[in-house]
Amino acid sequence: MAAGAGGGYLRASCTVDLDAIRENVAALRDRAGTAEVMAVIKADAYSHGLVPVARAALDGGAGRLGVAVLEEAFALRAAGVSAPVFAWLATPGADFPRAIAEGIDVAAYSVSQLEEISRAAAAAGAPATVHLKADTGMWRGGATGEDWPELVTAAYRAEREGLIDVAGVWSHLACADEPGHPCTGRQLAVFAEAVDVATRAGLRPRLRHIANSAATLTLPESHFDLVRPGLAIYGLDPMGPDQELSGSALRPAMTLAARVVQAKRAPGGAGVSYGHRYTTARETTLAVVPLGYADGVLRSASGLGQVMVSGRQYRIAGRICMDQFVIDVGDDPVAPGDDVVLFGPGDHGEPTARAWAQAAGTIPYEIVTRIGARVPRVYVGNGAAPSG
Repeated sequence: MAAGAGGGYLRASCTVDLDAIRENVAALRDRAGTAEVMAVIKADAYSHGLVPVARAALDGGAGRLGVAVLEEAFALRAAGVSAPVFAWLATPGADFPRAIAEGIDVAAYSVSQLEEISRAAAAAGAPATVHLKADTGMWRGGATGEDWPELVTAAYRAEREGLIDVAGVWSHLACADEPGHPCTGRQLAVFAEAVDVATRAGLRPRLRHIANSAATLTLPESHFDLVRPGLAIYGLDPMGPDQELSGSALRPAMTLAARVVQAKRAPGGAGVSYGHRYTTARETTLAVVPLGYADGVLRSASGLGQVMVSGRQYRIAGRICMDQFVIDVGDDPVAPGDDVVLFGPGDHGEPTARAWAQAAGTIPYEIVTRIGARVPRVYVGNGAAPSG
């Protein structure tokens, strides 16, 4: 599994199944009903590869792409991706003129941000396409209920002046992955009121959107005109470990693997890795795997994370190092060059990203997004490309 796309040697590999991405988006498209799907591919598509995933998601039925920062949107345009793109996180001084020139939708959280976007539009001689964000109770980005009327009034004026096109009103759910959480109902009510305020101010947004992956799968009342699944398009269940969604037809797209560097016998009582937090119980074989926390293998999974070699799972022995870790394989015939699978879809009994998240005390998002650039991406499936 750590072989290159052309059969060449790789120390380690992160294999991404583009067919899985495509099929996951198609399944989410079915769940969304009449709502359009915006595939969220921020953070290098959760480390799966921005451009290959963008193309697979569009093939799967996504009508739009969502990214966090403008640099990601610019990279899509530079790669020839012409689909609608929304970038929602920008600081003062952001390159709004380029965004306008390249047809990228942007977000406005406040009157001051809207004014900056409007100035850029005036200089460009073309309107900016804007989505106004309401803070409905997450207390992250967006205009509060107190500030919202001023923002929509300013947006109406700017739209009348030909500086902006208010394409959307949006927000984000804080607790959609916890079924029945009272915050979700409150946020949906606040969002509906925010839309009403915008409409009364004279705006006619075409896209009302608040649903993330969990809401796309479980809360049809949150779908409105557009849903924004992120984690789910990569085949990872957005629900908590006690609320795992069944029948969602999602398939994990990423497999992280490496090859054994060395296997050697060690006596009983041998301290392994930094700090000797693991000691061999008897004579055994220790195998060295060339992945570490510099590659995104979380150090907090030391002594807890499991990997698969030749159909058997082994727990990491001792601390994960920057570039490597050790497994105790007993008397099993493990040798240099053998494949080691850290996580994958689970089809062959290998650990999953969710299992690693539980071992590391974190969430699956962090497991996949942490995989570093020095681990080569290998793409498989229809439309596979050698690099992102």
